[in-house]
Formats: sequence, structure tokens, C-alpha cells
Amino acid sequence: MSKVKDHLVRELRSRPRVVTRVALWKIPHRTGGDTLSFKIGRYARPKVFGGDEEPETLEPKSELTLDDEEFQALIEFLQENYEPFREGVKAFIPLKKPFSRRTAQQIRALFALPDSAQLVDFILDNDVIPGELEGALEAAKRLRAIADFEQMLAGNLVEGRWQEWFENNTWVLGSEYVRVLGERQIDTKNISDFLMEAYDGFLDIVEIKRPEGGMKFWGAVLDHGNYVPSQDLVKAITQAAQYVYEVEREANSVKFLERVGRIRTVKPRCVLVFGRSHDWNDKQVEAYRILNAGYHSMSILTYDHVLERAKRVAGANANKRLHLTTASVTLACEAQRSADRRRRTGG
Repeated sequence: MSKVKDHLVRELRSRPRVVTRVALWKIPHRTGGDTLSFKIGRYARPKVFGGDEEPETLEPKSELTLDDEEFQALIEFLQENYEPFREGVKAFIPLKKPFSRRTAQQIRALFALPDSAQLVDFILDNDVIPGELEGALEAAKRLRAIADFEQMLAGNLVEGRWQEWFENNTWVLGSEYVRVLGERQIDTKNISDFLMEAYDGFLDIVEIKRPEGGMKFWGAVLDHGNYVPSQDLVKAITQAAQYVYEVEREANSVKFLERVGRIRTVKPRCVLVFGRSHDWNDKQVEAYRILNAGYHSMSILTYDHVLERAKRVAGANANKRLHLTTASVTLACEAQRSADRRRRTGG
């Protein structure tokens, strides 16, 4: 028969009529190692001197004994959950399971704090996000955006969905654009898809037409053996040119300047995203080059041009479909580390 080897008792709280007590003891076994047992209870003090203590209540009984397995589970539970309750769940991340859904919720709670400036200072001052991880996150975000773009091309989406994608991924339009302005209205009659602030502090325009809906880039009939824009494309070009004209007219309007945050307007340019080019032949590619060269204040891109540019900017292979895997993020991390090493060594 096993005997109690060690026995510890502690009063947790003592009151005139009730005492709360905890006991811990070790039981050695001939066939194996020692096991622990744990008892916690609330006991009524004896009414007569020298009498025995009894549980304060019998139904339910205010006394509980845990065997070794139950006690170990309780310890683990307290280790994982005591800090969240004491400090608040936002202050605790269990490192035993770092990639759980609960961890994600806690990280999101941290980044959702209202004082964004203080949060940024905290992250930078404490090096919370290492440089290589920061680069990998940006690369992974762009790869995911590209994958979404490809999936969207396979669907039949309304123009508003495309506007949302471009607004969230202005980097695909080139490094010359800094941000999307909150204002889209040019005047009482004209509303563009986007008014953009360029890197030089001037205002430009972005106009997109959804790639579906039967709108063709080239006309169905050649003109003297040459490819010419379709009527749909001509209408889109005319509308974009009208936007450029109206923005120039409003350049000195006090109301317009207030709406666009006093961004300067001098010789605005327009990026028009229209149609598809994935199935063009060499003659059509050449015709596109000639067409674009004819506009000084406008640049025409197809959705496939945008996709190709995005892949190049993200460092992806333009001839292969992107797959968001752990390996792709790992490669992005390695590339960022190599770039950091070259920068530090001056290589």
C-alpha cells in the first residue's frame, strides 16, 4: 500500500466561522515514480472546542481532491490563463501555441489600439518586427494581392470591386504615386475613379473600366490593315481626356483645392485601365505601342499589363502562376536578409 511521503498544508483564507485550506501531498509507488494529489476545501470551524472540521456544505460538497493527472492539468491551465485574467487578454500571448487562432486575435487586439502613433513608436523602439520579417510580410501581402487579382480576372465582377482592389494596391500603378485622395469629385458633373497624389506632390487621375462585359480593346475590323481602338475604348479615352480637361479647369478653384487637400494641379496625367491583352498577337502589341505614344497626358494599360507589372514589382516569375505557400514567404525572407547584408557591408 502506498504511503504519503510529503504533506503540505496552507490556509488560503481564515474567517471566524469558515476556513479555506489547500493541501498537497506526494505518494510514492513501487511500480513507478511518485504522484501528487491536491485537495482544496472550505471548512466550517467546529462549534465545540476540540471538535472536528467538516466541509462547509455537503451538497455540493465544498471539498475537492484532484489526482496527479487532474492536478497537472490544473497547473497547465493556470500557467496558460492566469496572466490574461490578471493583466488583461491583450497583454498575454502563450508561446507554447504561438500560431493559434487565439494568438491571432490577441495580436489583432494590440494593433487595433486607437493611438496608432504610440503603437508605431512602440513597435519601432522595441524592434517588435525584425527587418527581414517586415520585408517578407510586404512581399507576402503583394503576392496575395496578385493571387486575388488573377482570381478576379476569372470572374465577372462589377466595377466597384475592381475600384476597391486598386485602391488597396496602388503600388501596381508605379512608384510615382504616393496615395489615393479621399475626394473623387472633379466638379458637379464629373466624378473620376481615383484622384491620386504623385510623388512630386501634384494631382493625377486614374480611371478603370472593368475587364468583363464584352468591351473589346481593338475594333473588329482592321483599317487599312491596321488595328484600331474599339468604340468602347474610344469612349473611355474620351471620358478620361474630359476628366483631365475638367481638372485643369478646376485647378484654381478654392473649393476644389479644399476637397483635394490643396494638392497642386499642373498638367495632370491620367492612367486608364481598360480591357485584356493576354491573347494579343505581335501586330496588336505593336499597335498598342503606337497608340500609347500618341497621348502625352494619358497612359493606357490593360488588366494584363497591370498583372505583369505587379508580378515584376513583387519579384514573381511572370511566366508562372503564383502560389501562396510557406516556401514563397521563406524565399522572400531570405531575399530580404540578403539585401540587408549587402546594405550593411556596402556590397
